[in-house]
Amino acid sequence: MASPPPAISARNVTLTLGSRSAPVEILRGIDLDVAKGETLALLGPSGSGKSSLMAVMSGLERATGGSLDVAGQDFAAMDEDGLALARRGRIGIVLQAFHLLPTMTALENVATPMELAGMEGARERAAEELQAVGLGHRLDHYPTQLSGGEQQRVAIARAIAPRPDLIFADEPTGNLDAATGHEIVDILFARRAETGATLVVITHDPELAEHCDRVVTLADGRIATDTGAR
Repeated sequence: MASPPPAISARNVTLTLGSRSAPVEILRGIDLDVAKGETLALLGPSGSGKSSLMAVMSGLERATGGSLDVAGQDFAAMDEDGLALARRGRIGIVLQAFHLLPTMTALENVATPMELAGMEGARERAAEELQAVGLGHRLDHYPTQLSGGEQQRVAIARAIAPRPDLIFADEPTGNLDAATGHEIVDILFARRAETGATLVVITHDPELAEHCDRVVTLADGRIATDTGAR
C-alpha cells in the first residue's frame, strides 16, 4: 500500500525579508516532510528561523521560494487571501501571548471564529472544548478575569475546537511559570491525541520537545539536525 501524503511537504523553501537593496535571508532552503498525526518540535536559538518557518507552514507568511504543500493545499501558489481561506478550519494556532479578545468571554473567544467560518453548533462545540480543557466553570469569564494558564487553555480550546488537521504552537508555555507550563503541555498533547491532529511545536525548551515524536533543530535558517521518527 502506498503511504499517505504528508501533512506538510516543504522543498527548498526560502523566506527573504527587507528591501531589494538590503535583503535579509530568514529561511535558506528548507526541506521537510511532516507525517499526518505526527508531533514535531522545532528547536533553535533566537534568530534561527523556527518561528518564521512556522509562519510560512501555517500560512501566516508567504514563502519567497520553493514548494510547500500543507493539508493538501498548494501554499506556494496562493496569495494572502488564498492562504487565509486555506487556514480556515484546517489549521489551529496557539501563540505565546494568548491573543484573546478582551471584550469577549471565554466561550465567545472560542465560538466566534467558528461562527465566522459558518460552522454549525459553534457555541455548543466551544462549550464542550472548554469543558475538555478544564474550564467548564469559566465560560462567561473575560480574559482579565482569568489567570495566564487559564487564558492559554482558552487559546488551546479555540485552536482545537474546529477540529483542524494541523495545530501549530509557538512557545505555548513561554509566558507561564514552570508548574502551569507543565499543565498546559499535558492539556495540549492530550487534546491533540484525542483529535488525531498533526502538531508542530516551536520551543526553546528541550523538556517540551521530549514530548514529541521527532525533533528538528534549526540554525541560521537551515535544518541542522533531525531526529526522524522515533
